[in-house]
Amino acid sequence: MPEHHYLDHAATTPALPEVIAAVAQQSAVAGNASSLHTAGRAARRVVEESREIIAGALGCGPSEVIFTSGGTESDNLAIKGTYWQRRAQDPRRTRLIVSAVEHHAVLDPVEYLVATQGATVDWIEVDSFGRADPSQVRELIERDPESVALVSMMWANNEVGTVQPVADVAAVAHEFEIPFHTDAVQAVGQLPVDFAASGADLLSLSGHKFGGPLGVGVLLARRDVKLVPLTHGGGQERQLRSGTLDVPGIRGLAVACEHAAANLLATQQQLMSLRDKVIRGALAIGHGIEVSGPHEPGDVIQRLPGNVHLRVPGCDGDSLLYLLDAAGIECSTGSACQAGVPQPSHVLLAMGIPQSQARGALRLTLGHTSTEADVAAFLDALPAAVERAQRARVATGAGR
Repeated sequence: MPEHHYLDHAATTPALPEVIAAVAQQSAVAGNASSLHTAGRAARRVVEESREIIAGALGCGPSEVIFTSGGTESDNLAIKGTYWQRRAQDPRRTRLIVSAVEHHAVLDPVEYLVATQGATVDWIEVDSFGRADPSQVRELIERDPESVALVSMMWANNEVGTVQPVADVAAVAHEFEIPFHTDAVQAVGQLPVDFAASGADLLSLSGHKFGGPLGVGVLLARRDVKLVPLTHGGGQERQLRSGTLDVPGIRGLAVACEHAAANLLATQQQLMSLRDKVIRGALAIGHGIEVSGPHEPGDVIQRLPGNVHLRVPGCDGDSLLYLLDAAGIECSTGSACQAGVPQPSHVLLAMGIPQSQARGALRLTLGHTSTEADVAAFLDALPAAVERAQRARVATGAGR
């Protein structure tokens, strides 16, 4: 069996050792954070101390931290909760303005509201690098400002790694007193994420994308933002997210957030260096390989430092993925939530990339366990995998 090299950190990143230790330690302690006895108060203290740590790492107030099960729940609460609240206040507020390259955790709630709740949606287009233009957001709002319920744009794209101008878009939305939401699931841990400075009203994140536990995340929500909750019950988390709090997971998330903030610059440099070596090596191999999104060497402003997205002509991404996996390289063709769906990426199509090219996509994402050996192993395995995948496509006639 070949040695395994994990290059799919955008799907999930291994938990940090200190996170594992914190979760294990807290899991051995009984106590519901809503109980009033000694054990309950101790659990509540862990939750509130964790809330303060997370707030300090993300530039927000502790009261703005709403614990959830992860990015998908946070996105759903932000989008549906805002839409229902705004429409209840003003029946004209039925329009959503959303970027065309969002994760399905945003796209699917939007489509649900369109299909069942009377919403309409205007899509923010992107250029060939996957970047949105704030001026287009202004144009979309100005068509009928009084009808807009929410503007939503991700901080950084999960497939091609493009970083969006979220602060500029937030400023445009606020000119018209429209709330702005950003899915920052891929950004936290790789980019400086400051909630207050960004101007966002709502921000989603997920712990397992930056060394935290699976199954715990946060929706940052400004105190003046009003939302209709998705769930009702005990009224926890400002009555926005009922349910018994996952105290071990929350403690682990706080440890991961603190680590991410303290080590951000070193993390950026490490990941950027490895990313640029992957890109240089892949382009040097030839075979017509191209890079999606902005890819200036040393850039940690326009592209996530840990993201590499390649397009390999004349082959199917799934075939390439399986061949690489057989060689011990674990990567993906795009979002893990869409794995196995035989359709070209909506992100690549929105960037103007033809379907024929979009089908040959390969995404490699780096994280805290990534090494030079991982990069070398991938570059060693890539030429043979590409040749076999291209031959297979020709043999089946799929390349015609």
